Amino acid sequence: MMTPPGLNSAAARDALDPARLDGTNINPVTGLATDFLNHFNEAIMLLEVLPMAPECKADILAWRPMGYREHFAASHFKHRDLAIAAYEASDPVFRRTLDEITDDMNAILIATCDGLRGDLSPDTMLILANATAHWLRPLVARAGAVINGEATAVAPSAESAPQDAVDALFEHEVESVFRC
Repeated sequence: MMTPPGLNSAAARDALDPARLDGTNINPVTGLATDFLNHFNEAIMLLEVLPMAPECKADILAWRPMGYREHFAASHFKHRDLAIAAYEASDPVFRRTLDEITDDMNAILIATCDGLRGDLSPDTMLILANATAHWLRPLVARAGAVINGEATAVAPSAESAPQDAVDALFEHEVESVFRC
């Protein structure tokens, strides 16, 4: 494992010490914590309730994108400092893969929030909320697989759709939502 800049090898070993990570929800193999996914699961929950409780629109519009470090720095997670240190000491492949998935989820949610700022009919809001939750669930699952060290999540198979295809699908779906 390569030591990230600013973190000496002793600090990296300490951050990934299985004894220190025991009972923390930080995976000792990857150095990543599933608690990070709460940020996206909360957004999915708000999107799912939005069609039945339009007053929750302000809550989803208040959602802000966060990366791993930023999420834990702002959280009340008991082991937040250790989660950040373990992330910094983690294998760059796990970290980079998680960051890429995070960027995709953030982009989807930003675009959705931008769309929700408009004066949408209840039907259009339902379509947008459901479509966004549908796009996010597999990304959250993939991020969870990366956090848990599942090799297929880090090295997707050849059948995996390239990011350009996902982006094109998202653009097509958003355009069709706003034509309603």
